[in-house]
Amino acid sequence: MSKTRKLLVLFTATAAALLGLSAVPASAAPGLTATFTTVSDWGTGFEGKVTVSNDSETALDGWTVEFDLPAGYSINSSWNAQRTGSGQHYTFRNPSWAPTLGAGSSTSFGFNGAPGGISEILNCTLNGDPCDGGGGPGEPGAPGVPGTPSVTGTSNSSISLSWNASSGTVSGYRVYEGASPRATTSGTSTTISGLGDCTTHSYTVVAYNDSGESGRSDSVTATTGGCTQPAGIGAAPYLYLGWGNPPSATMVMEETGIEAFTMAFILSDGGCSPAWDSNRPLQGSVDARTIANVQAAGGQIVPSIGGWSGNKLGPNCSTPEALAGAYQEVIDAYGLNAIDIDIENTDEFEDPTVQDRILNALRIVEQNNPGIETIVTFPTLRSGPNYWGNRLIERAQELQVGIDVFTIMPFNFSGSDMYQDTVGASEGLKNKLKSTFGWSDATAYGHMGISGMNGLSDQRELTSLSDWTQIRDWARGNGLARLAYWAVNRDRPCPNGGVSSNCSGISQPDWEFTRITAGF
Repeated sequence: MSKTRKLLVLFTATAAALLGLSAVPASAAPGLTATFTTVSDWGTGFEGKVTVSNDSETALDGWTVEFDLPAGYSINSSWNAQRTGSGQHYTFRNPSWAPTLGAGSSTSFGFNGAPGGISEILNCTLNGDPCDGGGGPGEPGAPGVPGTPSVTGTSNSSISLSWNASSGTVSGYRVYEGASPRATTSGTSTTISGLGDCTTHSYTVVAYNDSGESGRSDSVTATTGGCTQPAGIGAAPYLYLGWGNPPSATMVMEETGIEAFTMAFILSDGGCSPAWDSNRPLQGSVDARTIANVQAAGGQIVPSIGGWSGNKLGPNCSTPEALAGAYQEVIDAYGLNAIDIDIENTDEFEDPTVQDRILNALRIVEQNNPGIETIVTFPTLRSGPNYWGNRLIERAQELQVGIDVFTIMPFNFSGSDMYQDTVGASEGLKNKLKSTFGWSDATAYGHMGISGMNGLSDQRELTSLSDWTQIRDWARGNGLARLAYWAVNRDRPCPNGGVSSNCSGISQPDWEFTRITAGF
């Protein structure tokens, strides 16, 4: 069912009364509007489209559309725009290949969300002004535009703002959230109260006098307190600096909203000392610089120690104590709160001595680093763990090693329906954890992770954007602890298709698997 929801609200006294708002003079930024359309709705989800129109006489040098979704709604994929999100608040910017919107032109971007039945988007702004075309230079005789507001304080239910005064004769100031006035004051500061816990809001300020309103200030965005952060690192796709034309980690963060990466791979330097790909040192390398940049941008990393190829620490360190010391070097080098031990090659995964050495080393790490998250990642069958995966789980229980997350890699197992096959493998893992540890379904799910492969796998299994969205939603809905995929390097289209180190083998927007993962 298609519906068109136009965000073109004329603030006459009649319309304001219908909306339950005080009548205020309308400001004008003629010709710049953003219109929301529900393209389709299938009950459990919807496709939306926003059309940005520039009916002015000058080109628009870049555009930014921001809006909130109603409570309970979320966006899981998008196209033709750069998307970021925080809670219910989403920001879409013009794609890098289309920086200018010409006079008299329009463009659109689309997105899929859930659940279905959406009736509107809220607090929509286009370049800081209402999507209905409000804002602009102000009315003749009105005051000058106020300074950009700044956030002076937040609580669980309020946000405090201040701004520099306007020029000219000023009767007072109004603070807007989208097209709705939220506060009126005679001074240059105010507190907006009655807000929900951990909700994000964007505000602009206008000055007014008897002649009307000024143009709108630039917007400021703030989030109330009361946010609870999930334990550990949940959404963390793999980023590998050893091949595949690796992208800038901070650029990917900015364009997708992802906040963590699984960095691959830490191996043996030939003995029992860790090094990236066996040859790049922990400090002073491109890996260290990337980690520092991610952490400076507010993100986190978890190192992947092991992998399929190369010389591993597990076989090279002769005792659990020595192996724990190697892990500790990595933890100390970057101030980590999580490590991932990728046990997949036969020299670790299918060697009982090395399996036990790794588990005993992790027990030492947990004792020496209270609160650290320990992850083990290993292959799986379509039905769940194989013999060696089952042994790993059983020995973790027997040795009393408190592994936080058991992550399976549900690909390269001749899958045909990657969503159903991933769910089947995950349910097999859940049942094994329940029978081994005596856990409930919920507790078992909470100790599980999925690490998939985007696009075409080595065996040419196809995990599409739609498949990955379904996998993400299933994992989130069941309370899994971790979602990753191999790899961000491949999260872009292949010009000629095929399996590659630097593209997915399918047609897709750049970084779309990462955007989907960020929604976990």
